[in-house]
Amino acid sequence: MLGLLALAACAAQPDLPSKSSPQQPQAAIKPTSTQPTSTLEAAPSARGPVLAANQLIPGLSLKGPTPESVPPGQPGVLARPTPDAAGLVRVGLLVPLTGPSAPVGQALLNAAQMALFDVGDERIVLQAYDTKGTPEAAMEAADTALSHGAQLLLGPVFSAEARAIAPKAAAAGVNVIAFSTDPAVADSHVFVIGFLVQEQVRQIVAYANARNLKRFAVLAPDTAYGQSVVEALKEIVPTRGGQLNQISFFQPDGKDLHDVVRRLAAFDRRKDALDLQRSELVGKDDEISQLALKRLERLETIGEVEFDTILLPDQGSRLTQAATLLPFFDIDPGRVQLLGTLLWNTPGLGREPVMIGGVYPAPPPDTTRQFFTRYREFYGQAAPAIATHGYDALALAAVLARSAGPGAFSAESIAANTGFAGVDGIFRFLPNGLSQRGFAIMQVTRDGSTMVQPAPITFEAVQF
Repeated sequence: MLGLLALAACAAQPDLPSKSSPQQPQAAIKPTSTQPTSTLEAAPSARGPVLAANQLIPGLSLKGPTPESVPPGQPGVLARPTPDAAGLVRVGLLVPLTGPSAPVGQALLNAAQMALFDVGDERIVLQAYDTKGTPEAAMEAADTALSHGAQLLLGPVFSAEARAIAPKAAAAGVNVIAFSTDPAVADSHVFVIGFLVQEQVRQIVAYANARNLKRFAVLAPDTAYGQSVVEALKEIVPTRGGQLNQISFFQPDGKDLHDVVRRLAAFDRRKDALDLQRSELVGKDDEISQLALKRLERLETIGEVEFDTILLPDQGSRLTQAATLLPFFDIDPGRVQLLGTLLWNTPGLGREPVMIGGVYPAPPPDTTRQFFTRYREFYGQAAPAIATHGYDALALAAVLARSAGPGAFSAESIAANTGFAGVDGIFRFLPNGLSQRGFAIMQVTRDGSTMVQPAPITFEAVQF
């Protein structure tokens, strides 16, 4: 059985750049079986990188747990990798270290270093290569990594890069764990660790279904992301015994939201029904008719909408604009549950009252909060959300490397049904390269969000 990566207390802590590290929980390895197991820790002498993150250059090799000295160089200049030696396990990290996306690549590298010194041992060698955020540079980086003996490739970030390097990696018999969220790049040797839309939709639908909410609507931007959410709903909702009754797209700039929400709410039809009832009661003098007419005067429409949940897969001003239009067109948020995706996992949603009570999937908040706190302590700045993938990917490589034999990074080992648990919760890869995850369900509150359903800790608890 392959192991789970989990955070557990440990005395040895990495001492990363220019920071004194307080005692923090450290990564440990646990199997997915329910049998008790001992915790495997990094060597007591393990220490983190002693150089600032921006001193690392493409092609640099770091071997855990003690970092090697870094030769001088500039971004784009490859340093000589660690010489081959019996038992070394080389992992290539393909990320943009120069160009517009350099901050993302640097954060992934920083996080991978944290994992290296948390769970790596003397056999693990991390070799970083600059993709510059382009397919052409990604192919060059992959060529160099493979020529330096990389046995597993982590990255690249963008789908075009992943597609570009896939044939080279396959020809070399080396598997790839890509940071992309595009399911189209996945195959039998390219495994996608990014948060897939389908997994987010699957678990928010399951949450609604468990509360007997089975009639769904979706109000999505007419973008590739919005369309992927709708396709996932079309596939998943019927398997849960539900119905997708309304599908509405709006322009990416939101200019037509007013008209789109009006149609979604069937506002004109419901208002006409109200006007008809009023006209039938006007002129009647009996007490019952007068009471009914007085009651109708307080309403804007009559009749129910055809859904009891509505999924809003958007963020920022477009999300709040769409949400506020719902009650404007007489969709009662008290009777229609608002659902979101990971795009909702941002602070401040509760400032818009209509958003309060909405629910969305997210990685388990405790472990992610711990990771981001440690990252800030070590590097003196906030990490982007994608940084967790850098940590989990390298930690996964360390777990696989601990399994003896030349097949540690085989497709069969990577796609083990037992799965893994990391900073972002439990996840596992399928033989087709896609990933499955267990998210927590969060609810928007006035002051932020609260967890209403914890993330599962085993895949038996996840409905696939």
